[in-house]
Amino acid sequence: MRRYSVFAIAREAMRQHNGWDRAWASPEPKSHYDVIIVGAGGHGLATAYYLGKNFGIKNVAIIEKGWLGGGNTGRNTTIIRSNYLQDPSAAIYEKARSLYETLSQDLNYNIMFSPRGVMMLAQTESEIRGYRRTEYANTLQGVETRFIGPNEVKRLVPIMNIHGPRYPVLGALWQPRAGTARHDAVAWGYARACSDMGMDVIQNCEVTGIESVGGQVSAVVTTKGTIGTKKLAMVVAGHSGHLANMAGFRLPVESVALQAMVSEPIKPAIDVVVMANTVHGYLSQSDKGEMVIGGGADHFNNYTQRGSWMHIEETTRALVETFPMLSRLKMLRQWGGIVDMTGDRSPIISKTPLGNTFINCGWGTGGFKSIPGSGWAMAELVAKGEPGPLAQAFSLDRFREGRFIDESVAAGVAH
Repeated sequence: MRRYSVFAIAREAMRQHNGWDRAWASPEPKSHYDVIIVGAGGHGLATAYYLGKNFGIKNVAIIEKGWLGGGNTGRNTTIIRSNYLQDPSAAIYEKARSLYETLSQDLNYNIMFSPRGVMMLAQTESEIRGYRRTEYANTLQGVETRFIGPNEVKRLVPIMNIHGPRYPVLGALWQPRAGTARHDAVAWGYARACSDMGMDVIQNCEVTGIESVGGQVSAVVTTKGTIGTKKLAMVVAGHSGHLANMAGFRLPVESVALQAMVSEPIKPAIDVVVMANTVHGYLSQSDKGEMVIGGGADHFNNYTQRGSWMHIEETTRALVETFPMLSRLKMLRQWGGIVDMTGDRSPIISKTPLGNTFINCGWGTGGFKSIPGSGWAMAELVAKGEPGPLAQAFSLDRFREGRFIDESVAAGVAH
């Protein structure tokens, strides 16, 4: 793989850019691999990358039923933060945030990481108490975050109306080193690095069955034939329950749509990410000038990847109260992603009842921000067969044993 650099750009400019290689290869599947990863989104590609980088396992196939990064990785609002309440959550999200800081250099691919800061508004007294609690927990966890007052909120976001008609802004939980990244670029950068290691990224290859011998996985049946494997990693977000059924076990997850939209592009107006739990919406501005707007997950189980009028009305009404200028903007596009929700709103990174088969799912609305940390922890689990410190608390056993990692309220959003 040729390295990208300013010198490479200058050299190619002199010859009409005819010397660039493909970013990643598109091979046909081999008959057998040491590891097959189902799902070529951010989590699956990150798992493959850290398998190669950290453990030297490179006879790996990442198979995807559609196109690379075409699921939730390309359908989110790109927010990255780590100020979660529970210790296991803060540890894996902070690992991810710290890896994001140097990911462009590690992958030799610009993921456009922007540590612009994320604030979570406190608009009720109970939210103040909750965010103060999170601030103290984050201090003990070594996560840099602090509670700020309304005047500081207004200074950071001048377009905000802190004296809202229903819910005035009483303060905010502020993480200055959080931010955003280009979601597509994260998937592309990992895919390029995996391909350079000799791994096979196989697109348009849907899994239709999973074969086992003596209680151990032996092969996956796909639309491109049966592929043998020693180990199987399932990293397919909203379709995790469907794939688990093929492997002969059930997951405690539900799939719902999470919707988002962007406005027409305008001049720079906000340079931080704002999340408002009480009115339920979150807002940032992309590098192209679009206002990126998100809200709550759908209230019913579904697999749709499109938006709805109800979401447009509910989310825009909520945000217009706090950002009156939004009322004058036109919507450019809207979409949905399929998220998999656990009962405690925390992920599953675990061994499964089928031998040498591992599952990474249940990230709900927090999938993008966790990609590097999730891949790091999942790679360790797959390589060693046992979870490391990051993944240990997120096993399937916790639902049977009652060891919940409850982030459903502490997450800073109501879903």
